[in-house]
Amino acid sequence: MAHLVVDQLRFTRSEWLRGLRGVTEADAARHFGRMNSIGWIVGHLTWQEQRYLLWRPSGVLLFPEIQEEFAFGAPMSTPSLAVVRKAWGKVTKSADPFLDSLTTRDLLCDLQLNGKPSGQTLGDAIRRMTFHYWYHIGEIQAIRQMLGQERLPQYVGNLEGKAPYRPEK
Repeated sequence: MAHLVVDQLRFTRSEWLRGLRGVTEADAARHFGRMNSIGWIVGHLTWQEQRYLLWRPSGVLLFPEIQEEFAFGAPMSTPSLAVVRKAWGKVTKSADPFLDSLTTRDLLCDLQLNGKPSGQTLGDAIRRMTFHYWYHIGEIQAIRQMLGQERLPQYVGNLEGKAPYRPEK
């Protein structure tokens, strides 16, 4: 059984995908003022998954271009939703065995940055990524409302069924 923090991340990923259901290429390319496009947001969360779960722990960089194009502070762009969704799927699938292997002890270890201590534990990084997803879930839903879309996902889905609270052993 995966660690509770991993279950929470996976539930959050599923909620994020639920929030993207029905988004078209045209929807994903729209910008409202200085807001990033939905396509960019997908690339941005792919960047964070790759950075925290592949590159920093093991030096794996499946998509070097994602590190440049979608990092925090990267310039606004309008990537293809299909391209960034495919990259997100590959990154998350590649990260899953690592996530499945984590113990509480692992989560308390410092997550290195360029071979040096970062002051951030792996557990902190996973929690930050989980909360970061929720931030962008709200942003995507706001964009979809501005696009005039209706019947959007509301609130949090089946948390109790998919990622219920369980005490740490």
